[in-house]
Amino acid sequence: MNIGLEVHVELKTQSKIFCSCPTLYGAEPNTHVCPVCMAMPGALPVLNKKAVEYALMAGIALDCEINLECKMDRKNYFYPDLPKAYQISQYDVPLCKKGFLDIETESGNKRIRINRIHLEEDAGKLIHNEKEETLIDCNRCGVPLIEIVTEPDMESREEADLFLNKLRTVLLNLGISDCRMNEGSFRVDVNLSVRKQDNFELGTRTEMKNLNSFAFIQKAIEYEFKRQVDSITENKPIEQETRRYDEKSRKTFSMRKKEDADDYRYFPDPDLVKIKLERDYVESIRKNLPELASKRKPQMMAKYELSSYDCEMLLTDMELAALFEKAAEYTKSYKSLSNLIISKKDSVLGILPEKLATIANMSYKELINAMTARKLIDMLLEKDFDIEKEVEEKQMGQINDEKILAEYARQALEMNKKAIESYKKGNFQAIGPIIGQVMKLTRGYGNPEKINDIVVKCLNDIS
Repeated sequence: MNIGLEVHVELKTQSKIFCSCPTLYGAEPNTHVCPVCMAMPGALPVLNKKAVEYALMAGIALDCEINLECKMDRKNYFYPDLPKAYQISQYDVPLCKKGFLDIETESGNKRIRINRIHLEEDAGKLIHNEKEETLIDCNRCGVPLIEIVTEPDMESREEADLFLNKLRTVLLNLGISDCRMNEGSFRVDVNLSVRKQDNFELGTRTEMKNLNSFAFIQKAIEYEFKRQVDSITENKPIEQETRRYDEKSRKTFSMRKKEDADDYRYFPDPDLVKIKLERDYVESIRKNLPELASKRKPQMMAKYELSSYDCEMLLTDMELAALFEKAAEYTKSYKSLSNLIISKKDSVLGILPEKLATIANMSYKELINAMTARKLIDMLLEKDFDIEKEVEEKQMGQINDEKILAEYARQALEMNKKAIESYKKGNFQAIGPIIGQVMKLTRGYGNPEKINDIVVKCLNDIS
């Protein structure tokens, strides 16, 4: 299997790529538009310098060659969400080319080559309502994008996942995109082909468009790989086509035959001058590039004895990493601190480092469990308080006494006769409701590991 990716990344500029309309997500439909967005006669585009700067930052971070002179091209096709009936993009001379990103696989480091990074404008959005009507929201028209195109160097869905996660981390570190898949600011097209092991030529590829979650990307690759293998086994031809992934059936379906570049009739946009970059300008961007996770990760792993995964999660957001390092000055319970910050990464930035350190220390000493630790974070967001005093007064401490937990386990087993029978028949997942009942009896303050051990022992004794 060979996988190549096309990653469409919305740039976090304040205005669109060719006009001054705002790029805010979630506004009322068709309120962030102007004559340029809507392709009114006589409206001329002006290139957003910040979009070029952000694209250069991505190219430099991904070790690309920079074209000091390039141009914008018109990609001609008709679709309802494209008012101009063409998209302004880059064709034969992209801003950045020949880069790479290294990923860490189980068998060692692997280099994924990047063919190109080019600038383009986003299209609008089609909205299908309950009346079976299709509405068009043009707010997204003209939002600046970079498209990152890889070579077909990935050979499994796991490698594709590693690449996308690392790429997303790089872009977040740079601060050029928020990479929110649910908002469409990080969209992925997957090009996949299969070949027999003794054949070095790539097979016919299919493209799966606009996959908007890492889980769907994995499932789409898994299904499409099997579909193509089955076709080859049955001597059926594989069409070069664009396919869509259906989330409900977990299958891919043909949309249209894959277009060639000639079908788009590319030509230089006559309304935009060539992009000419001074070498000093590019070097100034290179010198001021934010520190990337790949450089800080080895240092964090060594200093705090954290796993590769923990460091990667912390370094997806440099503010999170900075908060961890400040809190680490008040505690040696680095793993507990890391777990706490990762589990509450969406809200933890509002908490004082010393408060986080106190919670991490209490977790490490088994004075509170993980659920209570997260609850304390939520409470601190509302008001400040003495954590140790609050835990004592509200009896939020972890219950570690095995005799007490065993009694709760006995009560839970009495209430879950069906789960016991299911467990006896080999359905080991039936233990879940029993453990949940014990936690409920402890008001959420039980020691999860001890509860699990006690319940398993009780069930084995019954069996």
